[in-house]
Amino acid sequence: MIKNFQDQMGRSISIELPPKRIISLVPSQTELLHWLGLDEEVIAITKFCVHPEEWFHSKPRIGGTKKFDFKKIAALKPDLIIGNKEENEELQIKQLMEKYSVWMSDIHDLEGAYEMMRGVGEVVDRRDKANELISEIERAFANLKFLKKPARTAAYFIWREPYMVAGHDTFLNNMLQQCNLKNIFETYDGRYPSVSAEDIKEKAPELILLSSEPYPFKQRHIDEFRQICPTAKIALVDGEYFSWYGSRLLGAPAYFNKVLNEIE
Repeated sequence: MIKNFQDQMGRSISIELPPKRIISLVPSQTELLHWLGLDEEVIAITKFCVHPEEWFHSKPRIGGTKKFDFKKIAALKPDLIIGNKEENEELQIKQLMEKYSVWMSDIHDLEGAYEMMRGVGEVVDRRDKANELISEIERAFANLKFLKKPARTAAYFIWREPYMVAGHDTFLNNMLQQCNLKNIFETYDGRYPSVSAEDIKEKAPELILLSSEPYPFKQRHIDEFRQICPTAKIALVDGEYFSWYGSRLLGAPAYFNKVLNEIE
């Protein structure tokens, strides 16, 4: 049965249900497809799709999230490709759209993640399981402990040389908001603005969070930031829990509680 769907970019696509040959172009959504029980249907992933580990070691890889192997994709003959506006490169996605059914997500906050899960659940014929997942995540986020405390200022760093931070209109920024943290760089231009040491000193965040991805901040970088902002509390954080918008959100609130408790 062929059915029309609308993706998160407002595009209408036709998909024959249920899809039997799915390629995932985004690590977070790959993990979601595994949670939805699509072990046989997902035929390929990217080299960055490290979860689940058994898929990472067993599924064919079609390149990275921004550089696809089009010949390999053609040989796999997918009937559905699932990507993301931010994670994937626009021109390459447009090239795929000329030949295949491509469902795209566009996520900026938790509600957008729920919308993506519902949409993916629909197109892969797993609606009930997707709704079950959303309910479980909603219950998990209801247990965040820091919502009742006064908001604290924070900066979330994703890159070094130059320093880059999570800015406005990003999923990362919304995760900070979920934790009742006020992003001091939310008003800066750009979704991931570059900032200087002088900017950090001037803004003087109470908390500095150093992500494990895409730049792998390590313990040695804490001293570097302590020189810039001696009064801040600084922590290394697992970027997957802050930026992956699929089934990993199940464990995000418990992780946020742990991190913020340790900082306190």
